[in-house]
Amino acid sequence: MKRKHFFRRAAILLLAVVAMAVVAAAMILFGQSDKDTTLFRQKADLLRQSVLTDWVELEVGVNPAGSAGQVVFLSVCDGNQRASVYSGTGENLAIAWDTAVAHADKALKKSGLQPKWVKADVVYLSEVVPMSELKRGVVASRQQFFRYGVAFDQNFQTALLEAELNGAQIYDYDNGGVSLDALRSYLKKAKRRPLSALPDQCTLFQCIGWLCDENSDVYELNAGGLDYGRRQVEVLDADYVRELILNGSAFLKDQVREDGSFIYGIYPCSDQEIEGYNIVRHASTIWSLICRYRLVPDEELAEKIDQTIGYMLSQIVYDGGGRAYLYEETADEIKLGGCGIAVVALTEYMDAFQNRRYEDVCTALGNGILTMMDQEKGTYYHVLKGDFTRKKEFRTVYYDGEATFALCRLYGLTGDQVWLDAAESAVAHFIEADYTQYKDHWVAYSMNEITKYVTDRPDYYVFALQNAQKNLKTISERDTTYHTYLELLMSTFEIYDRMVQSGASISGFDLWPFLGAIYTRANRQLNGYFYPEYAMYMENPGRILDTFMVRHDSYRVRIDDVQHNIGGYYLYCVNYDKLVQYGMLLCTDIFN
Repeated sequence: MKRKHFFRRAAILLLAVVAMAVVAAAMILFGQSDKDTTLFRQKADLLRQSVLTDWVELEVGVNPAGSAGQVVFLSVCDGNQRASVYSGTGENLAIAWDTAVAHADKALKKSGLQPKWVKADVVYLSEVVPMSELKRGVVASRQQFFRYGVAFDQNFQTALLEAELNGAQIYDYDNGGVSLDALRSYLKKAKRRPLSALPDQCTLFQCIGWLCDENSDVYELNAGGLDYGRRQVEVLDADYVRELILNGSAFLKDQVREDGSFIYGIYPCSDQEIEGYNIVRHASTIWSLICRYRLVPDEELAEKIDQTIGYMLSQIVYDGGGRAYLYEETADEIKLGGCGIAVVALTEYMDAFQNRRYEDVCTALGNGILTMMDQEKGTYYHVLKGDFTRKKEFRTVYYDGEATFALCRLYGLTGDQVWLDAAESAVAHFIEADYTQYKDHWVAYSMNEITKYVTDRPDYYVFALQNAQKNLKTISERDTTYHTYLELLMSTFEIYDRMVQSGASISGFDLWPFLGAIYTRANRQLNGYFYPEYAMYMENPGRILDTFMVRHDSYRVRIDDVQHNIGGYYLYCVNYDKLVQYGMLLCTDIFN
């Protein structure tokens, strides 16, 4: 009897354990499908107010996606991982919207993802094309510049936004079309409908879009052209640009390692760091951080600047005559440009912080530059080996402007005529060899600097203005952000403004196209800023949010990319009131 009672109790206990396990499993199952989606719903409702309006209905028309009717995409991102994209179709926009919201809500209840950003895209044009035409279109485009989404079936059941295709590197710009392997991998990771093979034809489409950000503010996005998919900005004023500078410099500050070097760069599509290092770019990045400090003094930033200068100083070597050079150990090279920009960074530091801490090393670097210069001809030798013997006569035209800029800065620091004489020799060569052909921002910087001290040379002013004017068409029509163009224009603007203030004679210079080019380039550079609507399609959005990138190189974020954007925008910001006084805002449509 006791044994029978024991087995009965054991069976009851076993049943209880099984029942508890079943209950626990059910709780887990139901818990996974019952996560709170209130935040998503709130953001979706805010977007709905922009999407379901009369003008949108009129803009997209009837059946903009062909047999699929209306199509809505919702991209949801928590800021830490690539956005998840959900879609809906319907005979009218309201049905398509509700379907997309339902799909997203169902998925978010399972995943529990809390959206930082929600982006809505509504198809407004589409065209069915053979896959061969897609291939030709992609291969003919600049990298990451084919700006169409693709539906791989007429019902848009497997359809990807342009931002997905470029952000996940599914477009194959080398061979044309799309990479089936990359597409399959993306669809699998996103848990979306698989695609076994590419169809014979596909549908290309573009969208009207809106983004609801972390503050629940809604931004309308541009629906075409080079600004496609980026928020609309009514007036790019000084306050707006200052915020861009502060954000970009905050990114740079976060890249500083303990030894004072920078994390050199990132490829955001895969969140891979860029290998290698370039000490010239290190030096120029310091310079941009100091410019940022001038806008808003910040003790934490000052400490980071000191740290990065310390690293740069550790890379300076001296020859037997006490002359200094910036040395790049990995390449065993001394680059003329590195020596020049080191001087620029250190003189900028001393001016901003009102001290003469680095005067001796600047003088030694200047003497190093002179050993690489033929002062009679005004030309430079570009690269030495680490033992100070010659390696390469020419590396890049930029080095000439960088070195000349440094010589002008040394004259401003010391008042020693030797530096100005050398700089004048270099400028004579620039004029004789017509350096306007290079569209070089460093030449513009050097001309801006030397005309502060040499004011009685009309040929300097003519050359400086021509460096911009001869290149206005190319500069204005450039489709990429090409950040150094704004630096060139703004350095030239400062020269022009000083000429006007001094009463100097200005002839043959057309101000209106020049001002229009400045505004065009300043706005074009916004396409290289990682707004959330761009960042959310990268592997690690939070890492590269609110900094600058180069779209046509896989959205590359490198320290010099950020530096050049800050440099141009800094000059735009501090000169904004003058630009407006000259009439820039009346010239905004000249090149648009």
